[in-house]
Amino acid sequence: MMTTNEPFLQPELMDVVRLFDGADALAIGHIFSYDGAVFENTVTVDGRSFSRRDAFSVQSELEFKSMAKRFSKLALYEALSAVTGKRLPWGALTGIRPTRLAYQELAAGREFSPLFRTMGVSEENIALTARVLKTQEPVYERQEGSCDLFVSLPFCPTKCTYCSFITAPIAGTEKYLPAYLSALEQELAAAAPLIKRLRSVYIGGGTPFVLRPEDLERVLVSAAKIAHGCEFTVEAGRPDVFSEEKLDLCKKYGVTRLCINAQSFSDRTLAAIGRKHSAEDVFRAFAMTAPYGFDLNCDLIAGLTGESFGEFANSVDTAIALSPANITVHTLCLKRGARLKEETARLKEDGLAEMIAYSREKLTAAGYKPYYLYRQKYMAGAHENVGWTKPNKACIYNIDVMEETADNLAVGGNAISKRVILRENRIERLASPKDIKTYLEKYPLLIEEKAKLFGA
Repeated sequence: MMTTNEPFLQPELMDVVRLFDGADALAIGHIFSYDGAVFENTVTVDGRSFSRRDAFSVQSELEFKSMAKRFSKLALYEALSAVTGKRLPWGALTGIRPTRLAYQELAAGREFSPLFRTMGVSEENIALTARVLKTQEPVYERQEGSCDLFVSLPFCPTKCTYCSFITAPIAGTEKYLPAYLSALEQELAAAAPLIKRLRSVYIGGGTPFVLRPEDLERVLVSAAKIAHGCEFTVEAGRPDVFSEEKLDLCKKYGVTRLCINAQSFSDRTLAAIGRKHSAEDVFRAFAMTAPYGFDLNCDLIAGLTGESFGEFANSVDTAIALSPANITVHTLCLKRGARLKEETARLKEDGLAEMIAYSREKLTAAGYKPYYLYRQKYMAGAHENVGWTKPNKACIYNIDVMEETADNLAVGGNAISKRVILRENRIERLASPKDIKTYLEKYPLLIEEKAKLFGA
């Protein structure tokens, strides 16, 4: 249980509490004050008292709230760390995008590393952040009116235990597919004139390759009318739905990048998470795709249910041997709506730090560079997700989405559009309904609302 005298700080402080296993059972009290020059935070944990004073003069209400949250989280983190004897890899940073904070510091004319050290971030992760920013340099930009297009296809063969997306086995949702494809065609046609400067197109899921070739082609035709030679990604997904006909269609309509979501190369692990394919199927998908010349992305997850260090290490080594353009190493996360969250109170952290360290070492040695990273609530071990790229092969869409430097015009169910207003340093969002049936009822209104959001 945790209490504070400032209600607006409660959500931020609870994010810190959740980082520490068992901390939600402790009696935690927090008292905050600010006299115009010094932020003071007093934390009590099961009767032990900790105080922290930080001198800082704010210039606005917005800055006051930002600094109040920062120093309060730091005070609570230090108190819980002292009580539990545990230091976390990202310290008191609880935000999704550590790189955004680094960019903010740099824009203010300051190095970001002193702030990160103050917040308790490990030296390894400070170095990782610096490497990400360096790799992003050729691609990163902040230009008003730049836009990425996202197309949502929330259909999958089966639902994995860790998945929180609205996807459901296509056997149960296929009846909606004809109407859904028609809605997408109308949304895409309406979206085209709203885009001023297109950076990339991303067709994601779900598992887009679960569609029949003729259905996939309808989506590709509409998206290709907008793409016009820019980076064009299809998250093909699981290897058991690959076919030469679908690959031919992707090539025909200008797709430049495909995602093969292996997650693991352990057959035992794949079965445990609800996958209906083997590691051998992943090898076949890579072999089938090779003649087409696509840039390939491959996803892995550290900390999957019951997976050993050796199994994960083998997955990293195998992915490197397959030599895709990008390899993303995710940390398992408990997500609302996922069966794993319903069955698990807290993820095990044993061996996870060693898994993450192994992936960093081996990917770096193989010539990959970290190019984007993000974090989520309820991540095992409070770690992160990192995308690794071969030189000059970074995915523009991933960078833009993580750094929120370009508009994201998103169509389809559970798609969240974002208009990034750089001159005002704010983002306006418009979310489509998660439920496919509700989306089909509402999409004409969504077309009107997106016209207002992006037409201004």
